[in-house]
Amino acid sequence: MQRTWSLFAGIGVLCFAPVVQAEQVLLPSTSSALLATPAAVPARAPYQDAVFQYDLRVDLPVTGIGLAAWITTELLKSKIGPTGCIVCERTEDGTDTLNGLDAGVRRLLVSGNPEFANQLSNVTAFALLPVTMVGLGALSNYSQGSVKQGLIDLLLVAEATVLAVDVNQLVKYTVGRERPFVHVLPASEKALVPNAADNYVSFYSGHTAMSFALATASGTVASLRGYRLAPVIWVVGIPLATLTGVLRINADRHYFTDVLTGAVLGSAMGFLGPWLHRKQKSPTAISLYPVVTTARSSGPQSSTGVMVGLLWSGALQ
Repeated sequence: MQRTWSLFAGIGVLCFAPVVQAEQVLLPSTSSALLATPAAVPARAPYQDAVFQYDLRVDLPVTGIGLAAWITTELLKSKIGPTGCIVCERTEDGTDTLNGLDAGVRRLLVSGNPEFANQLSNVTAFALLPVTMVGLGALSNYSQGSVKQGLIDLLLVAEATVLAVDVNQLVKYTVGRERPFVHVLPASEKALVPNAADNYVSFYSGHTAMSFALATASGTVASLRGYRLAPVIWVVGIPLATLTGVLRINADRHYFTDVLTGAVLGSAMGFLGPWLHRKQKSPTAISLYPVVTTARSSGPQSSTGVMVGLLWSGALQ
C-alpha cells in the first residue's frame, strides 16, 4: 500500500510539474504585456514670439472694447453727435470763409456722380482693403510663419486700426465741421438732407484714417517679421488707402484737409501700434575708465607729456 501511494505521488509530480513550470514562465510575460503603457508623448513647447511682446489679457479686451465703442457711437450718432456745425466756416452774414486749398481741391475733384464715389469708397475701405491685407498676411504666415503667429499679427493690426477709428470718432464729434456738400446748401435746406445727423462730422475723414491705419499696421508687422511679401503689402495697401481718401473728396463728403489729416494720423497710429509691441533688445552695459599715461620723446630735445583718455569695456550695438 505504501508503494502504491508512492507511485501515485511520483506520477502526480511528473504530470503537474510541467504545468506549474509553464505557468511560472507564461504568467510573468503575460502580466508584463498587460501592464505595459505606451511611451509618453513629449509635450509641445509653448509658443514664443521672437519679434513682438503682447499680453492677451490686455490686447484682446482693448481691441474688443474699442470696436464695440466705435459701433456704439455710430449707432447713436443721431443722439450723441453734433446737431449743428461747430466749425461752420461762414460769417454771421453768410459769407463763405472756407480756406482756398480746400475750396480749390473740391472744385477739381468732386465728381459728377458723388453718390457712386461714396459707395465705392465704402467698398474700398470696408471690404477690398481689409480682405487684401488679411489675405496677404495669411500668405506670409503660410510660407514663413505659423497659425499662432498669424493670429498675433491679426490682433496687432486690428488693435491699431480700432484705436485709430476711436480717436477719429472722438475728434469728429468734438470738432463738428460741416461736410462740403452741406456747406454749399442754403441754411433752409441743410436740415432736409437725409441722414442729417451725419452732416457735421467732416473733420477728419474716418474712412481715410481707418484705411491708412490698416495698411500701415499690416506693412509694419510684415516688415518687423521679415516677411518676403512685406514690400507687396506696402505697395498694395498704401495706394488702396489713398484711393479711399480721393474717393471721399470725389463724393463731396470731405475736404482735402480732412483726408490729409486722416492719412497722417491713421498712418501714425498704424505704425506705432505694432512698433510699440516689438521686443526691445537688452541694453549692453558699457563701462568707461579714465586713463592717464605719460610719454617721453627721444632726441636732442627730449620732452615728457601726459595723455588723458577714456577706455571702455563692452560691445556697442
